[in-house]
Amino acid sequence: MPLTLSIVIPAYNEAATIKAILDKVLAVSLNFGIGKQIIIVNDASTDNTRQVAEEYIESVKIRSSPVDIQLFHNARNSGKGYSIREGIKRATGDFLIIQDADTEYDPREYNRLLTPVMEGFADVVYGSRFMGENPHRVLFFWHSIGNKVITFFSNMCSNLNLTDIETCYKLFKADIIKKIELKENRFGFEPEVTAKVARVPGIRIYEVGISYYGRTYKEGKKINWKDGFRAFWCIFKYNLFG
Repeated sequence: MPLTLSIVIPAYNEAATIKAILDKVLAVSLNFGIGKQIIIVNDASTDNTRQVAEEYIESVKIRSSPVDIQLFHNARNSGKGYSIREGIKRATGDFLIIQDADTEYDPREYNRLLTPVMEGFADVVYGSRFMGENPHRVLFFWHSIGNKVITFFSNMCSNLNLTDIETCYKLFKADIIKKIELKENRFGFEPEVTAKVARVPGIRIYEVGISYYGRTYKEGKKINWKDGFRAFWCIFKYNLFG
């Protein structure tokens, strides 16, 4: 049986970008003969994200694409972390990666994250925006400082040496992520999953450098300073108090 990568796409009010990112996800050719399963979780969007996604899936069917692409809807707006959990439940692939529904991250880099796993070195791979020579849009000085401080405290509590825990691109062996009980509904997912993955016996965590095509708040960016404070709380909660 060929191996499969499940791509979980949480989406909230991303009608302007979801078609573009789905085009990129479909277009990428995965190495090692790996197939794709795409799981979109619409988080009760108030724009026409649902309609755009439904029409896109119909167009894929018309093209007789072999890719398994599914769309689910949350009954009410519940947050990115909640949507990711719903996607994880429905994933049937051997590996799983998180993909935002905007265009900040480039699906062509999936192979960079898959390589350490397929070569037998890694169980979990983070795509770091602060490593390597890949393109990075220059934005938000205080956001970058906040990310580095959050990562520093997370590393201090988990005894890891990651450079970017807030990255969207996290790739897991599916059997590992499915065994982890996740609770955070919003952006607290990032420090929570890092804390819990770090405690898996014998886990092998790697990082690879990725590009980052960040967007402004006017362009649709959603994370805010409140999520930063929540991240610190989650670091201490899930690392120190289990």
